Amino acid sequence: MCLAIPVKVIELYEENGLQMGKLDYAGTVNTACLAYVPEIKIGQYAVVHAGFAISILDEEEAQKTYEIWDEMVEGAAKEGLDIFGMPFEEKQDDEKGDTKK
Repeated sequence: MCLAIPVKVIELYEENGLQMGKLDYAGTVNTACLAYVPEIKIGQYAVVHAGFAISILDEEEAQKTYEIWDEMVEGAAKEGLDIFGMPFEEKQDDEKGDTKK
């Protein structure tokens, strides 16, 4: 399964003749190619898939997507699963040797 994630453009630059950007992925900064959305500006949101921005997204839609993502994460956690449906690993309590989830 692949996900396209909304990101906020925080810097624009060129690399090897391609428009690139530094992007804020809800607190994590990474880079992606912006060649498919040449009209994008700093402060706007884009949908990024596999390292390429594939469309521009308005801030309201980006926030809705983040809210839905948070609901999915919380729902999975209530079931003892990570977002990919895998059970959380048990962790050792350092002091007692007990296991915790």
